[in-house]
Amino acid sequence: MSRPASPAAPSRTEPCHREPHPPIEETPLPSAFTRTADRLSWRHGHHVLEIEPWGRDSVRVRAGVHRVVAGLPGALEETPAPTERAIDVHATHATLTNGLLRITVAAADGRVLAERTDTGAELLREEPPHFWWPGARHFEAAGGGTYRVEQRFAAYDGERLHGLGQHGHGRFDQKGTVQELQQRNGEVSIPFAVSSRGYGFLWNNPAVGRVEFAANGTRWVADRARQLDYWLTAGHTPADILARYAEATGRAPAFPRWASGLWQSKLRYRDQEELLGVAREYARRGLPLSVIVVDYLHWRSLGDWDFDRRHWPDPRAMVEELRSLGVELAVSVWPSLSPLSTAYPELRDAGQLVATYNGATVHADWPDTEDAPEGIGVAFYDATDPAARAALWSRLQENYYKLGIRAFWLDACEPEMRPGHPHNLGYAAGPGSEVANLYPREHARGVHEHLTAQGETEVLSLVRSAWAGSQRYGAALWSGDIPTTFQALADSVRAGLNVAMSGIPWWTTDIGGFHGGDPDDEDYRELMVRWFQFAVFCPLLRLHGHREPRVFHGPVGVGGGPNEIWSYGERAEAAMTAGLMLRERLRPYLHEQLAAGRESGLPLIRPLLLEFPDDPASWDIDDQFLCGRDLLVAPVLRLGARERRVYLPAGADWTHHGTGAVHHGGGWVTVPAPLDAVPFFVRERSDPFAPIAPAEPFEPFEPSSSFREER
Repeated sequence: MSRPASPAAPSRTEPCHREPHPPIEETPLPSAFTRTADRLSWRHGHHVLEIEPWGRDSVRVRAGVHRVVAGLPGALEETPAPTERAIDVHATHATLTNGLLRITVAAADGRVLAERTDTGAELLREEPPHFWWPGARHFEAAGGGTYRVEQRFAAYDGERLHGLGQHGHGRFDQKGTVQELQQRNGEVSIPFAVSSRGYGFLWNNPAVGRVEFAANGTRWVADRARQLDYWLTAGHTPADILARYAEATGRAPAFPRWASGLWQSKLRYRDQEELLGVAREYARRGLPLSVIVVDYLHWRSLGDWDFDRRHWPDPRAMVEELRSLGVELAVSVWPSLSPLSTAYPELRDAGQLVATYNGATVHADWPDTEDAPEGIGVAFYDATDPAARAALWSRLQENYYKLGIRAFWLDACEPEMRPGHPHNLGYAAGPGSEVANLYPREHARGVHEHLTAQGETEVLSLVRSAWAGSQRYGAALWSGDIPTTFQALADSVRAGLNVAMSGIPWWTTDIGGFHGGDPDDEDYRELMVRWFQFAVFCPLLRLHGHREPRVFHGPVGVGGGPNEIWSYGERAEAAMTAGLMLRERLRPYLHEQLAAGRESGLPLIRPLLLEFPDDPASWDIDDQFLCGRDLLVAPVLRLGARERRVYLPAGADWTHHGTGAVHHGGGWVTVPAPLDAVPFFVRERSDPFAPIAPAEPFEPFEPSSSFREER
């Protein structure tokens, strides 16, 4: 990577002698080191360090007190093949080399230094905060065989760090920030970062904690963990690093064909007839619709995971009518249960609910339907328990899948505990402090594994939270409950770029934001148009929000105003319709790019630095992006703007879609941005557009015959 330049490499030992056939058995040596064919170990007293090749140009580093334990929860579930490994031990240090990455461990204190083998440049260096104590790795006993763990690294001037999931701070570069490692609504903790110095770093620990990217050092903290565990990779480009990360943590499945069109949603359609009326109106207007969503509170009690037949009297007939219109039905599934629900007693007695240390299973204050008494509280099924995931699926299968529903919206899957917190909770996978961040990934995992077991080949779950490796389970992350402002739109663009750099290729937003928005307000109508135009180039194009006039039950919204394309006046409708038709033409291109990204690890939304790392300016741009390889998109992020200044990366020529003008890369242009058009450019020698053609016949979906329900 050329931006920014790395500092000069420190002095190094002589090049390592590579043994062609290192011994398989452990070989005791007169030092702190022990080696095997694929592992380097260091010990000083009770402090143990182990380093292994873990995929191409990558290593896994684990450290603990007394021992290093295998099989703990994390994202590195399989060991990818290394590149070309060699381990050498000397009197003062030892080295492990794997392709582009060389790790040097000091014999005196076990400190780790990572360098590139081709240039010798330093990538990352463990660095203690004090010359005596504590060291770069620090363990404080927390009871029960767990520790508060700290890992410190040197800071580098000019380094840029991207990834870490999704955060609302509005920054693309994470350098200088402090990030909590805890899942919250809109704050998604994925502890993986890509550095401009040419490395990727995964904190392979689902514990609650934080990371600090300060000017005087970087510090990763796990509040409670059995040991320290991180994964480090090197690459010539950021794209190389994302490829290594996908190999280590899992690739996304095939993106479903039904998911790439328009998703229609709002908080909320109250009954079957209202929802069908919206779908029928889309058909009447000739507007293509792919998915329509049944939001929460469609049940009698939270945790029934079933339709309330008072408002949804014949869901199978609803599904069948939607299919005749070419529309998929998605339903909201929460991980929480009211004690009044049908599932609560069974899961409680089976030990499949998250419980406090004293055994209490109801520990969050969350309102349910209007039938529920105030203050009854809710519990959460334990997604880290395979038996609990199977228990959830049995109800989803019986009450939704048998009806032909295969799209699930896994809302509030942090899980959202208010005012609760994970520190006093126990999960099947371990104490809450130690494993809580794993929850959303395991929740998506259960749905994915059970759907694929039914023979489904196109699985996508819309999720509000994720962790490292969520991508392999068909998780499509969305932005959570965000404001309805132009600033929130701009922040969302940067959040989406960081999600892209976090190994999650499927991401979207609530078009127009979530909290509020008046369909009769002209300024808000303009925001809806500009947000829709941005979303046209996202993996999912999804209308959702709690529009005015809003209705509340307690502190939580239970209904809101209209949120369909035609809800915002004729001018906005025309602009969004133009965007929708553009999306329809782009769908073959989107699937082509998503399919290529499965193997390469590249997301659909790409920061400019992913495709043009040798252009220094590409590292500075955080309000534009590439949609796949060939489309450069510059969304309009200010109210009233009717032109847009756009940077065109060096290394390609670009054709402006609106005017057909061709521009050389490596400079800025200002282009018109009328309300009905978003500025974007097509890369030279590419044609991402499919001609508008009659819609292909909708492929009917039926679950396997053993699950069909007689009518």
